[in-house]
Amino acid sequence: MANGKKKKSKKKVMIFSGIGVLVIALVLIAILGGSRDEVIPVQIEKVAKRTITQSVTATGTLDPEFKVVITPEVTGEIVKLPIKEGQYVKKGDLLAQIKSDAYRAQVEQSEAGLQNAKASLANNKAQLDKVTADYNRTKELHAKNLASDADLESAKSSFLSAQAAYQGAQAQIKQMEAALKVQTDQLSKCTIYSPMDGVVSQLNVQLGDRVLGSFYSQGTNMMTVSDLKSMLAVVDVDENDVVLVSKGDTALVNIDAFGDKQFKGIVYQIGNTAVTTGTGTQEQVVNFEVKLKFLDYNPGFKPGMSCNAKIETKTLNNVISVPIQSVTARSNNPMMTENTGESNSSSTKKKENGSNKVKEIVFIVKNGKATSVPVTTGISDDNYIQVVSGLKGGEEVVSGSYRAISRDLHDGANVKVEKPKTFSMNK
Repeated sequence: MANGKKKKSKKKVMIFSGIGVLVIALVLIAILGGSRDEVIPVQIEKVAKRTITQSVTATGTLDPEFKVVITPEVTGEIVKLPIKEGQYVKKGDLLAQIKSDAYRAQVEQSEAGLQNAKASLANNKAQLDKVTADYNRTKELHAKNLASDADLESAKSSFLSAQAAYQGAQAQIKQMEAALKVQTDQLSKCTIYSPMDGVVSQLNVQLGDRVLGSFYSQGTNMMTVSDLKSMLAVVDVDENDVVLVSKGDTALVNIDAFGDKQFKGIVYQIGNTAVTTGTGTQEQVVNFEVKLKFLDYNPGFKPGMSCNAKIETKTLNNVISVPIQSVTARSNNPMMTENTGESNSSSTKKKENGSNKVKEIVFIVKNGKATSVPVTTGISDDNYIQVVSGLKGGEEVVSGSYRAISRDLHDGANVKVEKPKTFSMNK
């Protein structure tokens, strides 16, 4: 019995000893493993000199450079409409005829009144001549004391009255001639001719419609004649980007109807007045209208087609550059977020001592470790950004991943260089 108890006791000691050794081993592994620095997988790219083209993107529609919106200056019914939408017309071609009966009647009435006024003027002239002769004769007689003062005053009064009547008739004729001119002009405007060579790009009326003249108010928009051989891309550029755009800048325009095909143009005009949408709301957007003139004519261009433009605002050749994602913003203050530099506390907004200043940096890899390098950046394109100072060229800069650059990397971090992941469409 005693031997059996001793064997069991030894067995327990061995079991507990084994467990203890296992626990100690696990603790040592955890301690030793935890003391090792984390290895961060990254991708790298060499700093090199490249050509950087800064660009501004915008969206808009196509519009003719030259177009005329036709609105009538007289009111009436359309009695002739010899054109159709899409038809080519030349300057002086008949576009529409508005019923002119009432305007013609006014002209004829005014012409008759003018003839009557001229007859009255002739009568007044004859009367004035007679009274003038009587007045002159009375003055001669009065000088010889053969006519009294009363006779002279009476003759003078008759002369002045006849003279006033004649001058009044002259003024009436001028007034009637002016009225006739206006009415004749209105009559002529019943016939509408094309003011330019072009295409009837929009036709809003049909035969028999009654249109409102624009003599005293905005008239009916009858049609638009456009020169489709000279087209513009009218795009909206954000207020923050418009300051980068200059007249004459090159633009590459994609028109939705033409797929991936690009058309070259230049900045033709930059708007001075902002176009604001969503005023007073969170969706408020302030844009400026920029017109791009195409260098080549394409017969497929139609007014109103949607387009996207890439305006090349500045190009620098042979400048040191890095992938645009390689540059990140970091702050000396740990309360500041690494990506945006925004403070998590109002107290961190104090920058008098410069400790909270956000700076742009890149990480370079040397001997398996990452080192941050402050840089000053310049212009950028879709893929690369210019480095004005901080790098000389030839360094291996971290280009990925985004998480590593923006959060994980720090000075002295161990890194493992990996090849960028590629994705295949073939399964």
